[in-house]
Amino acid sequence: MIVKNYPQKTLSKEVNLTGIGLHSGTQITITLKPAEENQGFIFVRTDLNPNCEIPALANFVSRTERGTTISKDGIEIQTIEHLLAALAGCGVTNCLIAVNGNEIPIMDGSSKQFVEAIEEVGIKEQNALQEVFEVQEVIKFLDKKNGSEFIIIPDSDTSITVMIDFETKVLGSQNAVLHKMEDFKSQISSCRTFSFLHELEKLLDQDLIKGGDLNNSIIYVNQPLAKNNMDRLKKTFNKEDISVKKNGILNNLTLNHPNEAARHKLLDVVGDLALVGMPIKGRIIANKPGHKINTDFAKHLINLIKNHRKSNAPKIDLSKPPLMDVNQIMEMLPHRPPFLLVDKVLELSKTHVIGLKNVTMNEPFFEGHFPGAPVMPGVLQIEAMAQAGGVLVLSTVPDPENYLTFFMKIDNFKFKRPVFPGDTLVFKLELLTEIRRGICNVRGTAFVNEQVVSQGDLMAQIIKRK
Repeated sequence: MIVKNYPQKTLSKEVNLTGIGLHSGTQITITLKPAEENQGFIFVRTDLNPNCEIPALANFVSRTERGTTISKDGIEIQTIEHLLAALAGCGVTNCLIAVNGNEIPIMDGSSKQFVEAIEEVGIKEQNALQEVFEVQEVIKFLDKKNGSEFIIIPDSDTSITVMIDFETKVLGSQNAVLHKMEDFKSQISSCRTFSFLHELEKLLDQDLIKGGDLNNSIIYVNQPLAKNNMDRLKKTFNKEDISVKKNGILNNLTLNHPNEAARHKLLDVVGDLALVGMPIKGRIIANKPGHKINTDFAKHLINLIKNHRKSNAPKIDLSKPPLMDVNQIMEMLPHRPPFLLVDKVLELSKTHVIGLKNVTMNEPFFEGHFPGAPVMPGVLQIEAMAQAGGVLVLSTVPDPENYLTFFMKIDNFKFKRPVFPGDTLVFKLELLTEIRRGICNVRGTAFVNEQVVSQGDLMAQIIKRK
């Protein structure tokens, strides 16, 4: 399900970084800028007139060879995954990324310098709450062609496990684990990209990776290096000497971690799954991940979220005792029958409430509202949701019986299906912003049989009784 339980975050101010593009070999400058609430990550090509904005969403992915590329109207931005991993790993949820070229600079091949730039300017909280896709059941996604697989298991936090196996002597099986996103900086961000020498030679033959450097990529050598190839590499990378270390790594490069390859693959997973558009809460397990399956899985999750939004109906068990019965509700709310329109409160947290109303034939309003074909008035559905929202906001004060709740605004309400006698009406209200000065902004949805019957936004304020 989709939940909101912490504030969105953006940068405190903008910051510039300059580096070489891996593919073009040209110098590129990016500017990370604060963004408004609910914008997510947006790339902006500033070298074009007019500028072109491309949302960082998996549906805009166009290529996944040697990195993740997004495009819109034929305009591309390449190698976005390391920067997105840094933003997601630092907890940023909204950012504008201005870039004066068609790729993000490779820097040292990791996310380290992006993380350092983010920390340099700092992060600030915003009023709006961040949506999170909270996994409720096991999700599996398999690429039958190469055996790559993703699994997400419901869990109370976000963790990622990555397993790779290249079936070579120099780089066989490796695993890496990120137990919580707060460890991204220390455990994952400095892990550099890698490739095998035979892959590198193919790319050089295609006149690619003009910005490649032996310091921004770990090169594994899984076969003897011929002298003519050695000479070619010296010329390509402008090195007087090139050698293969005992551990099979080209030139004098020291690993940051023994399993740096697996950790970098995990870094790529963090960056590519940022293209879902919201954080994921669950235990993520990736076997043989790569940019293609990463972004295909991100698209799959986007579709699951889209389908979930169509109902977003709470799963309730009516056989269980409620969190609050009607008597407990009356201890908190000033409403009384026949105008008390909430019978039970089933869930209550700092950011949401789920209430229930059994719509019976003997409701007083049915006597005059279409008595020959009774339906529940829409305004009373709004009032019922408002009362459930009142429980949410009043739960934040120690003496709710001394407060009254008043409407301030009703917005964007839609009524999709009629509510009849005999229906069980379930209300779900979620905070849109943090409660400040007793003001509560919520999005309310009413369900019957897990189908949306009405939905809209409410603003209310609690005021102390005189």
